[in-house]
Order: sequence, then C-alpha cells, then structure tokens
Amino acid sequence: MELLVFGHAGMQVLVFPTSCGRFFEFEDRGMVQAVNDDLEKGRLQLICVDSVDSESWYNRAVPPRWRIARHLQYEQYLMKEVLPLIRRYNQTSSLVTAGCSFGGYHAVNLALRHPAIFSGFLSMGGAFHPANFLRGYYDEDCYFNLPLDYLPKTTDPWFLERYRQGNYVLATGVEDMCWDDNERLARVFRSKQIPCRLDVWGDHTGHDWPWWQRMIQTYL
Repeated sequence: MELLVFGHAGMQVLVFPTSCGRFFEFEDRGMVQAVNDDLEKGRLQLICVDSVDSESWYNRAVPPRWRIARHLQYEQYLMKEVLPLIRRYNQTSSLVTAGCSFGGYHAVNLALRHPAIFSGFLSMGGAFHPANFLRGYYDEDCYFNLPLDYLPKTTDPWFLERYRQGNYVLATGVEDMCWDDNERLARVFRSKQIPCRLDVWGDHTGHDWPWWQRMIQTYL
C-alpha cells in the first residue's frame, strides 16, 4: 500500500482519507498546503495513508462479516507496518490521528482503540455510522469498532485514565449533515468525564473541503 509523508519533524498526524479515498487526497484537496508553514518549520508531519473502504465497509458484494474482517486487517497494517515505519524517521512523543467525513470515523476509532499510542484526534465533519453498512449484522468485532456503541459502556480504568489525558477535537458545521453525530459523540465524552472539544462552526459551514482547510489550520 502507498502513503505520503509531508514534513520532516514535529507532531506526527496519521491522516485518513474520506470514504474510499486515496493517500493523495489531502494533497489534492489543498489540506497539505493549508498547513504548509507548520510543515516547513518542522512543527508538524502528516502521514497520509491509503484506505480499503471499498473492500471493507463499502463493499456491498461481500457479507458483512467479511467487511469487518477486512477492516481489522487494515488496522493491523496501520499498527504493525505504518507506525514502525514512521517512527524510524521521527521519534516525537506526539502522535495523533486526523480525518474528514468517514476519515473522521477512522481517526476517532483508531485513537480510542489505542489510547496508549495516540494522544488525540482531530475529526472534521466526522461520520460515525459505519453500522449502516452491516445490514443488521452485529458481533463483538463490530461492537468494538463502533465508538457510539463501545464508548458509552467503557468502564475499564486503564482506558478511561488514558482517555482523560487525551486531546480530542470534534469540528463540524451548522450545515454539516454529520452535525448530529458529532453532538452525540461529544455527549458520550462528557458523560465519561473525558475532555473533548466540540466546535460547531457557523457562517454556513458545511461538509466540504473549503471548510476543512480552515479547520485544519485552526486545530493542528
């Protein structure tokens, strides 16, 4: 699988593309240029990975169990191949995730599943309903990859302690179709006493790249 790295030092950000997107999406959509000054000055490093959404959540040609299994294989690729690779070139202790729309789901889910490794996430217009792709199928693997399912029931002190030390940002807009999902997730964070910044942008902010370019400049 292919990936792109921008920047030479600073906080590392594992970047997910939108649904079925590619590793070059952030560059093509102006997101890299939006934070170019921080990249040039060594304050920020973006690692833009590819997706397998078309083989997992969005693959309507296979049974739901196969979809979630493919997603778990993707996570293993990220944890066992991508992370060791990028750590060889940058030993910073700051590692977070980021993504827009369905990439926001990936960013949130991976950071919550591995809070000892990722210290935070930035979700821009995050879409948190992958269960819609499972056609009613549900098992333990599904449960532990749906933040709106597993986070409300999380009681393990090990996870809660690390969550409460994290830096979590949910950014959305008043005209974003995913606004309600972000409000729901923020309420779960608050109910668990987990610090989470929910920003709902005004000024007709919707679900598209021009607003996400402004958001990434604001939060990273």
